Amino acid sequence: MTKPESSKTLAPGILTSLMGHPYLLLILAPLFWSGNIVAGKLAVGQVDPYLLLVGRWTGATAILLTIAVPHLRRDWPLIKPRLPLLALYGILGFATFNILMYGSAYFTAAVNASIEQAAIPVMVLFGNFMIFKVRAKLLQVIGLILTIFGVIWVATHGEPGRILALDVNIGDAMVLAACFLYAAYSLALRFRPDIHWLSFILVTAAAAFVTSLLFQVAIGGGLGKLISEIPRTTALGWGCILYVMTFPSIIAQLFYARGVQLVGPNRASIFINLLPLFGTVLSVIIIGESFETYHVVASTLIIAGIILAEYAVRRKSV
Repeated sequence: MTKPESSKTLAPGILTSLMGHPYLLLILAPLFWSGNIVAGKLAVGQVDPYLLLVGRWTGATAILLTIAVPHLRRDWPLIKPRLPLLALYGILGFATFNILMYGSAYFTAAVNASIEQAAIPVMVLFGNFMIFKVRAKLLQVIGLILTIFGVIWVATHGEPGRILALDVNIGDAMVLAACFLYAAYSLALRFRPDIHWLSFILVTAAAAFVTSLLFQVAIGGGLGKLISEIPRTTALGWGCILYVMTFPSIIAQLFYARGVQLVGPNRASIFINLLPLFGTVLSVIIIGESFETYHVVASTLIIAGIILAEYAVRRKSV
């Protein structure tokens, strides 16, 4: 009988092999990010949303400190003068985005939140045009309009006339506000200093950790409330914290960064559009949410819009 291969040998071998398959990495990254939505919904009633946020960035920062410090030391001369900008990335893209997403889970379905995140590339495209004067192709504009209609359709539950009466579910409004902040974060990434991705994630995660504590103090009931919530957290709640601190915060970032390194940002960016699809599927399978007719209509509009916009970009780059 042959001796089993030790886990110390097996794990690095699997990881090394995985890191050489860019398309698998670029599929897994949005899958893990979409799991953040599902975890936020599963966490309702199991863990306080502020504890979920604080736990996420406490754990992620602690893990990153064990692997990123050498890169941080090397990149510090570039980081120091841009520290306020890097902190802003963590405040907007990591902390505020997620507290809105976790809070929205109390008011709207995870399927809705998943589909509505298709608004992020739309907002980025619009922001590039308005702020940086990046012109869009006609097909991109048509795709933009279709995606906007799709997001409006799901946000109003198939009754777009509710927009006129400002009758939109507060949870859906929170998701759209989160999408706006993440779009702002994405647009600001063009000013990111040329540093290692681990240095970038560590600094921004640390900023998110500090911001999550400030949220707890300002609107979450204070640090005493945070401590009192710890023994009330269920096993499922701790599982949600463990998931969000590792998979969407670190592993997905690693996989996406490696995928971009292998195939380039233009080819890699299209895989981000899998996030609404994966989020919807996971919400139906894991949470058991229903997929309504208005979800079908919205998904069709959004997918058509994304295809047109991506086709326009690809044709332009050829």
